[in-house]
Amino acid sequence: MYGDEATIRKILTESGDTWAVVGLSTNPSRAAYGVARVLQRFGKRVVPVHPKAETVHGEPGYASLAEIPFPVDVVDVFVNSDLAGAVADEAVAKGAKAVWFQLDVVDEDAYARTRAQGVDMVMDRCPAIEIPRLDR
Repeated sequence: MYGDEATIRKILTESGDTWAVVGLSTNPSRAAYGVARVLQRFGKRVVPVHPKAETVHGEPGYASLAEIPFPVDVVDVFVNSDLAGAVADEAVAKGAKAVWFQLDVVDEDAYARTRAQGVDMVMDRCPAIEIPRLDR
């Protein structure tokens, strides 16, 4: 397991409320769409990051993390594992406080690199599942 309960809680409650969601598009059948909506319900600002740079859930999108013209607290990654490491590296370069790889997104080398930079990281978990558990 990559990311213990303390790290999950810290990311969800202390790392900040601006979440870049990489892979978020206007397609409601994709997991990112529903997860972003849950994050919004829990007070997070969701910033869509997708090559199409579409507006999703009322928030303007950007084609890449580098194009976002303001600080991002957490980068939530909905891309294939083989692409996720590069996104984690971009998140660190952007100054994100945390990186969150969604369910089935695993890159152990990216995890090690990200943690070595002092950035919190969770892998193979879903914030939409974890955030409602905080009150338990």
